[in-house]
Amino acid sequence: MNFGTVNYDHQNQRWKIECEAHVCTKLKRLFPEVYQGYTDTIALSDNEENCRDLLWFMQRYPMDIAPEQLVRMENGAKRHQEQESIVTALLEARHPPEDFELAIPARDYQKVAATLTKIKRGTLVADAVGLGKTITGICPMAEQQHLPALVVTLSHLPSQWEERLNQFAPQLQTHILKTGKPYDLVPKKRKQSSLFDEPRLPDVIICNYHKLHGWAEVLAGLVRYVVFDEIQELRRDESLKYDAAKYIAGKANLRMGLSATPIYNYGIEFFNVIEVLQPGALGTKQEFLREWCTDERNIRDPKAFGEYLRREGIMIRRSRKDVGRELPPVSKIPQTIEADLSALDRIKGSAVELAKVILAANQMRRGEKFLASEEFNVLMRQATGVAKAPYVAEFVRMILDSEEKVILYGWHHEVYAIWKTALAEFNPVLYTGKESPKQKDESKEAFISGDSRVMIISLRAGAGLDGLEKACRTVIFGELDWSPGAHEQCIGRVDRDDGIGPVMAYFLIAEEGSDPVIADVLGIKRQQIEGVVDPNAELIERLETDTGKLKRLAETYLKKHGHQHELQSS
Repeated sequence: MNFGTVNYDHQNQRWKIECEAHVCTKLKRLFPEVYQGYTDTIALSDNEENCRDLLWFMQRYPMDIAPEQLVRMENGAKRHQEQESIVTALLEARHPPEDFELAIPARDYQKVAATLTKIKRGTLVADAVGLGKTITGICPMAEQQHLPALVVTLSHLPSQWEERLNQFAPQLQTHILKTGKPYDLVPKKRKQSSLFDEPRLPDVIICNYHKLHGWAEVLAGLVRYVVFDEIQELRRDESLKYDAAKYIAGKANLRMGLSATPIYNYGIEFFNVIEVLQPGALGTKQEFLREWCTDERNIRDPKAFGEYLRREGIMIRRSRKDVGRELPPVSKIPQTIEADLSALDRIKGSAVELAKVILAANQMRRGEKFLASEEFNVLMRQATGVAKAPYVAEFVRMILDSEEKVILYGWHHEVYAIWKTALAEFNPVLYTGKESPKQKDESKEAFISGDSRVMIISLRAGAGLDGLEKACRTVIFGELDWSPGAHEQCIGRVDRDDGIGPVMAYFLIAEEGSDPVIADVLGIKRQQIEGVVDPNAELIERLETDTGKLKRLAETYLKKHGHQHELQSS
């Protein structure tokens, strides 16, 4: 007895199922990602996992299917089963990873992640900060079939990638793309060399995300392996860099994404990241939303989703404890400091009005509240930073009496200017959003081996930055970030193997302005700052525009300034 028919839609790459009503109900339970309303035909995306599950379902409820389409389904199911067995054995250390011949041998856990990438053809490596994800990305480049390779990274990191490649794979020819406009990648000196020495492309091409779109047509189909460093840059799909990344990755044989904090905002952005690395692994966007999300943005159960990604080999995520490379615990020290109240008084009128808008009754348009939240956040954090900046500088000066060098983290350029003037005798250097890649490299060099004793880094500008652990073990947060993951990334710049000693992290907190609420939200005062390095931790972090946090800040501010009646009426 047959209960329906199954046909493969080649154009849309999905299975179309027509079956009896009671069978349709059971099918929807098995595949929560399909449309759950009434429909004559159920459409299910074609990936290996779905092939396996649908084939299993058809054993209980047989349906008509063309022989060649059944073979397609059986082949997909077989590949999924084989990959599942190999991935499980690899992750449980029952199957050794491949060896990759590098000048400095990779560690076993780095080889495991590289081997997993070869098995799945695309993997998100979300290991903790400091575990050498760069080396993991280099491993497959040791094999000729993966060349030429492409590394896509942040604007300040191409030279750092080139240094690591020269160190671990010196036999490879590297080239950093100089402009966003394509040019001939074969060096002229090679063209003019011996007739027996054929001109050839660089082995590894290094590009930043901003230049990628201009090179998409040239690189697509040319590169065989793509590494997306700090892949959270691709979390939004409505951009030219995303289009370029997906196009290039789709024509490559192998893809790897690197990031200790892959998602900062909403769960739907995880779909965008994974779609670049393993197209179709999560189904269509609509299927993903129905199966995993509560609405257009939020994942229903982030921990369950993370477990699924690891089980399927879509993502690998290890802490230092997991790989046996634990360091002495970071000493996280909250320190209350003074603030110049006049700087906060200057914004009082504007801040009160914005707080009222944020807490207004629901009849106000959502867009107005969002804009008010953004402006209130910027206004409060900047004023707080300026108010405590002179006292932060004094604290840094005190620490420098016992420490050789200090990294000072902040967010606002107005605050940096105050710090730089107050600490001028220590020759502070900047590593923020305004410096060119060359200037950033110079700042890094001056801090590591030069005469600078203070490096001022933006809370979000130092992602992926290596080498500072050799010069410094003390970080000071002169301004705070709403995201605990941002703080962990900052601490991770010095909390690394071969560092000069146990790391000290000071969080300087003013008793006025935005600091008390941010510190409380992050648990700084309880010294329970939670990072995202735990493999079982939630994968998604809200950015500072999280309306719940800003609503709390607005309520606190109005109470502080005697506007309780506005709170009661809102």
